[in-house]
Amino acid sequence: MSETLERPSEAAANPARAKAEAWLNDFENALVANDAETAASLFAATSYWRDLVAFTWNVRTVENPAGVREMLSAVLSSVNPRNFRLSEEPSEAGGLVTGFFTFETAVARGEGVVRLKDGKAWTFLTAMTELKGFEEPMSERRPMGAEHGSDTHRRSWLEKREEEARDLGYGTQPYTVIIGGGQGGIALGARLRQLGVPTIIVEKNDRPGDSWRKRYKSLCLHDPVWYDHLPYLQFPKNWPVFSPKDKIGDWLEMYARVMELNYWAKTTARSARYDEDKGEWEVVVERDGEEVTLRPKELVFATGMSGKPNIPAFPGKDRFKGEQQHSSQHPGPDAYRGKKVVVIGSNNSAHDICAALYEGGADVTMVQRSTTHIVRSEPLMEYGLGDLYSERALKSGIDTHKADMIFASIPYKILHEFQIPIYDKIREVDEAFYAALEKAGFQLDWGPDGSGLFMKYLRRGSGYYIDVGASQLIIDGKIKLKAGQVEEITETGVRLADGTELPADLIVYATGYGSMNGWVADLVGQDAADKVGKVWGLGSETPKDPGPWEGEQRNMWKPTQIEHLWFHGGNLHQSRHYSLYLALQLKARMEGIPTPVWGLQQTHHLGR
Repeated sequence: MSETLERPSEAAANPARAKAEAWLNDFENALVANDAETAASLFAATSYWRDLVAFTWNVRTVENPAGVREMLSAVLSSVNPRNFRLSEEPSEAGGLVTGFFTFETAVARGEGVVRLKDGKAWTFLTAMTELKGFEEPMSERRPMGAEHGSDTHRRSWLEKREEEARDLGYGTQPYTVIIGGGQGGIALGARLRQLGVPTIIVEKNDRPGDSWRKRYKSLCLHDPVWYDHLPYLQFPKNWPVFSPKDKIGDWLEMYARVMELNYWAKTTARSARYDEDKGEWEVVVERDGEEVTLRPKELVFATGMSGKPNIPAFPGKDRFKGEQQHSSQHPGPDAYRGKKVVVIGSNNSAHDICAALYEGGADVTMVQRSTTHIVRSEPLMEYGLGDLYSERALKSGIDTHKADMIFASIPYKILHEFQIPIYDKIREVDEAFYAALEKAGFQLDWGPDGSGLFMKYLRRGSGYYIDVGASQLIIDGKIKLKAGQVEEITETGVRLADGTELPADLIVYATGYGSMNGWVADLVGQDAADKVGKVWGLGSETPKDPGPWEGEQRNMWKPTQIEHLWFHGGNLHQSRHYSLYLALQLKARMEGIPTPVWGLQQTHHLGR
């Protein structure tokens, strides 16, 4: 008598797989049955579902079973979700099962991440990846390039490309116009190009990348290379960990060329209005001295997350006999050797500029008007980003896309809970460093809840410095430091509220930027900016991020209160990741795919 040994099933070999598969099966069965109540019951009492376009045609997070039930009751019949399948082996640690999966809807394919606690979903991410029938021409679908055979009217690839560039905006109109040709506009333009959405990027500078080239010469990315790749084309493996500004500028210029973007440099947007009767925007631009009117269906502001420079109206500014600049206008230290310079501000730009001025031989004083969060680059890379964006992460199987999905799967409502232990560790490791800074008179903070840099960035986009050397110059007294409020600008310098006078040949206002929709006010009108409301922030009720709670970044990458008006931006990571979801929304609208938006963000703050 012989025996047949059966190989254990994958589920039996991996209990985490069995748990994740069982949950996904139950969830799919409830969705197919159009049973929102049962689907919601699969979520824990405290739980979060973050949807990137797939279910809501929006960027939206709902909380707890009640939120899941409300959303599904509204969208389920039109979404038709199905085929939830694990895409890799799930894992289990500390009672938490984590599974990556794929799925389909009536019009799209998607991917996601689920975390199960005691058999129920604690966090759940769904993200659209492509529209059925409109997949990007990649891999097996890539274009041939060469046209084999004989054709007496053959035109080369270059000739076709040049004809398109000559015609678009004149003979034919773009479907989308992107105002702003920095990293955000370029990343979104590349996504739209691959999806076949005719797009023009409008940029006032002479060349792609000039928004980096024209900044102060010491500027360098403080985020590491693994965090900063653009869509489709990653930095080479010998690229510096921290990219100097001019290398980034050259990379963006090269990228715009090889991705064949319709990039209108030396072009300034003058005005924009939406024509309700025609269902299109009328965007007036000045290109090489010529006025051109573009008539796109969709208009995207990619003018930088930080928007327009904040230049404070201190009393006496008009009588100062020296030179005054906003940090965005500062050329670098070369002209200021031996000069007295006062830099007002104490965040990233202020520190970078002060350090460069000191190295260039200037006598420089930093004016700190409010507390600042400082974190040294090395521990931030090790403890803050190393598990997701590093060579260590790559060796453990976490590439940039997987890292993006993991990061996106943590809802903003609880993200600070993941961040606090990181900064507790950094505070412990760098205890002597922080003690020396405080001894030098620097006023530190760790965020209102101790959650550190990234939450400050998400909530307010300011209030921090990633230290790459300037802090030691402050500790050593080489960058002078004065805390206090500016009372007035005098003929010869800066007078503070305590009566201190700081003589200056140059004053640099490292005072940050306003909301992105300042550009909307300029081009479309203040009423439009007010209707859209505040751009950026979560509604966390922390400093510079007033409530109510939004659960997502205000107005970013999603429909706004002004139909056909969009915002795109953020750091390189966000430009890369969220450009996909905005591009899919625009492509769907171009192709006439129904896009019923659920949970459109309301306006709670004027766009001022």
